[in-house]
Amino acid sequence: MTSFDSSPTLTVWRMTLALAVVFVLLATTGWTTIQHQRGPGESRQAALASWLHGRIGHRALPDPAAPARTIAAFFRSIGPTQGAFLADAHPLVVGNLDGAPVTLRYRANRLALARALDSERDRVEDPRLSADGRHEALRRAHRFTSLMREDRQILAFDPTAGGRTAEVLGDLERAQRVSVIVPGVDTNLLTFQKTSRKFTAPAGMAQSLYAAQRRAAPGSRTAVIAWADYTAPVGVGIDAAMGRLASAGAVRLVDMTDALPGASRVSLFCHSYGSVLCGVAAARLPSRVTDVAVAGSPGMRVERAAELATRARVWAMRDADDWIQDVPHVAVGGVGHGADPVEPEFGARLLSAAGAIGHTGYFEPGTKSLHNFAAIGVGAYQSLTCASVDSACRSGISGAEGV
Repeated sequence: MTSFDSSPTLTVWRMTLALAVVFVLLATTGWTTIQHQRGPGESRQAALASWLHGRIGHRALPDPAAPARTIAAFFRSIGPTQGAFLADAHPLVVGNLDGAPVTLRYRANRLALARALDSERDRVEDPRLSADGRHEALRRAHRFTSLMREDRQILAFDPTAGGRTAEVLGDLERAQRVSVIVPGVDTNLLTFQKTSRKFTAPAGMAQSLYAAQRRAAPGSRTAVIAWADYTAPVGVGIDAAMGRLASAGAVRLVDMTDALPGASRVSLFCHSYGSVLCGVAAARLPSRVTDVAVAGSPGMRVERAAELATRARVWAMRDADDWIQDVPHVAVGGVGHGADPVEPEFGARLLSAAGAIGHTGYFEPGTKSLHNFAAIGVGAYQSLTCASVDSACRSGISGAEGV
């Protein structure tokens, strides 16, 4: 149990409040929130089994769980022709393999998407499928078709269960600065992009941020990753109130940032439950991650920013009508995510989110929140708008003082 005050009375009161919140969530969303959606088959497991028994010439293929540097060294040793052969033979593995060349991953994921699309089309024609099942298969087929467009660069793709993916905007191999968007609850393949309210979905968030960065620094080589490559909580239920999925996702986030090509500086933009994940990952992030910015955060599973044990600058913002402010910022018996990052005593650099509306409006064009995200992403700290009238959020950053 974690206590945020030495007063026994206050501790008991907070525990009671936190448990009450959990019971309300369970009553309104049900225990089904901890059940995992199931997709057609266990294709990822089959792909891994095939890879582990595969060879290239007389050489065994590397363990997919090996460090990114080991994977990178392997692909350098076999050259582009044999690398392409492996991408074509094992697309669902190579497309998700941290350390494999980025362009090879794009190639592999296009092939994996094509196979997944064929599978969904077969499901649509299956007379045994229920009406709801057919509707979902049609939606998945539509999503896969969209992700396969020639202008899209898919860094990760796994259709298993609710599905995971990541998309790159810009030239990731040549980028000097890379921004990674880490989204929150209800993130899966079907919600990765939206036609209505597009900037509330990871793909739209990335498009908005990339455009804002190009306006802020036209000559800068930047890339943005919409990173929906973890299993997110389904709904505002018990999984969203606990850290299990954040812990699993944190491992994936650390591996991904560590495997990025080149020597680019990396900024993380973590929304809602994504900020929980970023908090769990913080201490293990590579040194190339210079900034971690959270918006609409329920907490980062610590009481103070210093406890994140990261050398990255920690930023926080919340707009005035974000409902997340009404969630108790407590942590009792694994439930809840700790202190509020926008409280001054937390110790984050506080940014303005003026113009953003509600819990999902932080990436809307024209908002101060998007402006601030773009400024961090391109290193234009002197143009940041702090939450207060002074420039406290810019203090101690070279080149950002005296603005």
